[in-house]
Amino acid sequence: MAPLDSARRRQGNRSRRLAVLLTTIAAALVVLPGMALAAPAGQQLNAADQALLDGVRLAGLWEMPAGQMAAEKGQSPVVREIGAEIARQHEELDRITVDAANKLGAIIPNAPTAEQQGWLTEMKDATGARFDRIFVTRLRVAHGKIFPVIGAVRSSTRNPVIRDLANEANIFVGDHMTMLESTGLVRWAELPPAALPAPGNDGLLAAASANTGPGIGVSNTVIWAIFLGALGTGGFLTYRMFRRS
Repeated sequence: MAPLDSARRRQGNRSRRLAVLLTTIAAALVVLPGMALAAPAGQQLNAADQALLDGVRLAGLWEMPAGQMAAEKGQSPVVREIGAEIARQHEELDRITVDAANKLGAIIPNAPTAEQQGWLTEMKDATGARFDRIFVTRLRVAHGKIFPVIGAVRSSTRNPVIRDLANEANIFVGDHMTMLESTGLVRWAELPPAALPAPGNDGLLAAASANTGPGIGVSNTVIWAIFLGALGTGGFLTYRMFRRS
């Protein structure tokens, strides 16, 4: 009877091992393909994407109070009108930017930079025609700096939320530059020349072009390789188990 019991135990062990193996293969069929679809590349947030979020947010944080200041103390009626409109539009763009950051779980600035605070102080201390010139030129220079960044990120980002933000920001910034230029007060000599990134440049435009930066998620190729390897191994072991039994 002992040999018979031993054979039965061996047969039971084989059956349990076979059940576990088949369950594992079934889980691989269900779970692994789902994992590959759960982390699409389009949800990645890289360094250039974050820089756009930060840049648009910072623009609103200082240009809203600058516009409100122009609406109150601008000497020219045109400057007062443009200041009020820019402040209003930046309030809307800021809401769009905050919504995008919340969707992505990204941290964005909540106060202007020290340089931007300095520009606001400069405007507070100016009056009359001098204020108008400072307001128009400072904002035109700032818009000129963020404008190419928006285009660079828009052309290369893989993130649909960032694409939508870039589309919105592009419209607002383009309109603001046109409004500021319509005053005839832009001091063109103070605008920085266009700077195109050289190959290997570590700046934002180069990063956006290369679409570099840390991303989240796992490569679909790696997941499928693991899945197929596990499936092949499982099939081989199943064949050997049946052959022995």
